[in-house]
Amino acid sequence: MIRKTVLSLMVAAGTIGAVVVPSVSDAYVDVRVNVAPPPLRYEVVPLPRYGKIWTPGYWDWRQYRGGNHHVWVGGYWVPERRGYVYTPYRWTQRNGYWVSEHGRWDRDGDGVPNRYDRHPNNPYRR
Repeated sequence: MIRKTVLSLMVAAGTIGAVVVPSVSDAYVDVRVNVAPPPLRYEVVPLPRYGKIWTPGYWDWRQYRGGNHHVWVGGYWVPERRGYVYTPYRWTQRNGYWVSEHGRWDRDGDGVPNRYDRHPNNPYRR
């Protein structure tokens, strides 16, 4: 009986350490496709909310019902980050392909993601 109790306690202790907690990340993968996104849909922007910024809806590229194509994602509120400028999700054309660029926060508003910016927060940079 004692052996079973000790064994069950050891199994329980081992499973406590094995609990996996998902981490939140801002890592995104930009998608490159040769199909242009449809025109943006008209959305009614809700009244402003304190501490929030409205990010407009966009066309996302997803696998849906057995095929890949654009799927509309409606606009939503994101928490405000004081001292940062928000650039919403968008599609740009590069070398004959359409490339998705996820929404991101930028410290100095120059459009360069902070991880690639050699001089973030430089007010004299052009």
